[in-house]
Amino acid sequence: MKLHGYFRSSASYRVRIALNLKGLSAEHLPHHLRKGEQCAPNYLAINPQGLVPALEDDQGAVLTQSLAIMEWLDETHPEPPLLPKDPLRRAKVRAFAQALACDTHPVQNLKVLARLRELGLPEEKVTAWAGWANREGLSACEKLVANEPGPFCFGDKPTLADLCLVPQLANARRFGVDVGAFPRLLTAEAAAKALKAFADAAPDKQADAE
Repeated sequence: MKLHGYFRSSASYRVRIALNLKGLSAEHLPHHLRKGEQCAPNYLAINPQGLVPALEDDQGAVLTQSLAIMEWLDETHPEPPLLPKDPLRRAKVRAFAQALACDTHPVQNLKVLARLRELGLPEEKVTAWAGWANREGLSACEKLVANEPGPFCFGDKPTLADLCLVPQLANARRFGVDVGAFPRLLTAEAAAKALKAFADAAPDKQADAE
């Protein structure tokens, strides 16, 4: 398999964790987002959205969107599972993951922040926007798991929720968010980061890290 990504991309980070948890190897092909390499014609031929990650399987089929990639990995390599068997629990995990991956991360990603700069917003307001987006999403997620058993988001094993949470907390810190306001999420993050699969997927451990 080949994983097209970028060390600081939180969506790529999620997929790296999933691959590690499943014990799967992939050739990592970096595309420097700040240099616009994701918009190169040869990459757009792989992913017309010009976003990372994209995963090419062993037969050359291309998958895009981190949540779709992670669920495909879970369906094709079911151990350890990233989603609970119980339908209600599975829906709750998916809802938490989507709150971050669909409603929080896209609002503060590089493409949106670049557009805000193009519209003339000063850098401090751009950073404030990103911080606001992270606080809003993480605050809701803190409540979603407030009464869930730990130490992970939904019990004693990591799920899709944790794979989305850890990268998002990294983003929040980068934008100056006081994550101490989310003690339940920090408990889950600490449990996740104690696992080698999460630690090895961290941005600063990647070959293209700067």
